[in-house]
Amino acid sequence: MCLLAFAIASDTLRPFVMASNRDEFFARPTQGLHTWSTASGVRIHAGRDEKDGGTWLGVNDHGRIAMLTNVRSGLPEQGQRSRGELTTGWLSGEITATQWLNEIEPANYGGFNLVIGDVFTQNWFWCSNRSPADPHQPATTELHVQALRPGTYGLSNAALDTPWPKTATLRNALRSAVAENRDDLASQPGPLTDALASRYVDPYEPLPQTGVSPEAERALASAFISIPTQGYGTRCSTVVQVTGSAQHGTLQLQMDEWTHPPSPETAAETASWANSEHRQLKQVLRGR
Repeated sequence: MCLLAFAIASDTLRPFVMASNRDEFFARPTQGLHTWSTASGVRIHAGRDEKDGGTWLGVNDHGRIAMLTNVRSGLPEQGQRSRGELTTGWLSGEITATQWLNEIEPANYGGFNLVIGDVFTQNWFWCSNRSPADPHQPATTELHVQALRPGTYGLSNAALDTPWPKTATLRNALRSAVAENRDDLASQPGPLTDALASRYVDPYEPLPQTGVSPEAERALASAFISIPTQGYGTRCSTVVQVTGSAQHGTLQLQMDEWTHPPSPETAAETASWANSEHRQLKQVLRGR
């Protein structure tokens, strides 16, 4: 997943909401949003990478959530282990977040951002194996961890809340949608889905410098990405809504995912989702 915005406890009846795009090569085998079980029997609601078995975004039955993005670098890197196992590791475990984070070996993975949390306890953390001050430099052996307070955050392929235009735009769209108290933030068209579908790149805004070419930076600068010559682009868009009061011991989960087909590049500022496959999953979450 390469772009996401999420809100923690920003609304009394919405403990958690998020919107995201996953960018990946279309040839990489992937299962869309569904419910599946780990070897230990924990049920996870997520898409699944069929190559390595992990996921980029998931929720378990007890309200644990994990979200993952890569950190962009001009130097191709392959970790010893798949980054997708970090999300499934948190979702399938029972130890506290602090204990679990202490078990991560940051040098084993390519550059990553990981957000983990629990919608019942509202304990949330962002971590990365790249320096927040200069995330696009080569690997480090240190895990950088930040506890997250209630609020709205944005994340792409740099550090948490790095002010890339597409990250700030999606974060602001999420903040506005929550403030407007919309019944269903996943409406399509709607402010969140429109922000996820945008191909707009401000020609006057400086491009990030992550180590790739200026041409690549521009191609990757929009929220919705399409690079057909490389078979790469936005594979799916997801909106997650958790509603209700945790004091009652149960919460309502709704996940909406749109799987996008490969498409030619166009001059349109907004991508058409006419041929996208929509999946919706609803589940009652129960605290432990």
